[in-house]
Amino acid sequence: MFENNENVTLHTEKETPFLTFAHLSDIPFIKHGFTTRLGGVSEGYFESLNLSYSVGDEKENVDENYKRICRSLEVPYKDVVATHQVHKTNVRLVENSDKGKGLYLPRDYEDVDGLITKERGIPLATFYADCVPLYFVDTKQPAIGLSHSGWRGTVGRMGLKTVTAMQEAFGSEPEHIRALIGPSICKDCYEVSREVAEEFRKEFSEELHGEYSRIFTKNPAGGYQLDLWEVNRIILKAAGLKEENIHISGLCTCCHSDLLFSHRASKGKRGTLAAFLMLTE
Repeated sequence: MFENNENVTLHTEKETPFLTFAHLSDIPFIKHGFTTRLGGVSEGYFESLNLSYSVGDEKENVDENYKRICRSLEVPYKDVVATHQVHKTNVRLVENSDKGKGLYLPRDYEDVDGLITKERGIPLATFYADCVPLYFVDTKQPAIGLSHSGWRGTVGRMGLKTVTAMQEAFGSEPEHIRALIGPSICKDCYEVSREVAEEFRKEFSEELHGEYSRIFTKNPAGGYQLDLWEVNRIILKAAGLKEENIHISGLCTCCHSDLLFSHRASKGKRGTLAAFLMLTE
């Protein structure tokens, strides 16, 4: 069972509980959070705070779940901008004209796994059930980014793509960007095939210099245990972020499947979690 620690806090005092992270909590001009399974109205294996419309849950339940979590996070429900995740590395620049898209209003974009903005009062939302949430805050500008990085996105260096998008759109300097690698599946829980391990071996050979045990180890069954947290840390460091500005939450969705939805733990019968990040007014 999860217990609060110096890095991660579960806010149970709210109508709908959520997690926050110490690495981001001292930044005065943002609101952030990561949802749990708790505090919603969905039933069955979606119980109870499912935030996906595409897994078979009733739309009315998901609508109510969004309203509840937005009240608890104190972010405007009707202004949330959501991704259209397809395990690619496309990043969308969010502007005021995008408010509500993907949640309250229809999207006019597809194939977007990352969002960046410098506009205040727009909550960005991305979605998970084992994949890696990446939070980015430019502490100088200010500007923010929020990206989904599963194994395909990680091989494609989604973290780097998001940092590059912030550089191009806002002039962000990597040394001023703080990043959090959020709750997701840990190395011990994440077995992948030899083919997937080989993709990582090829892509990251330059950074690892043959030390592949840093990111995967072979298990007795012949599969490979992959450390997505460490790979994303390597990517962010290579993107120019300072070591002290990269933090790993250390919270595994699969190990804590009583609190968090996990695709692996549930064998696909599950709801969906969300990460939120917003520049305050």
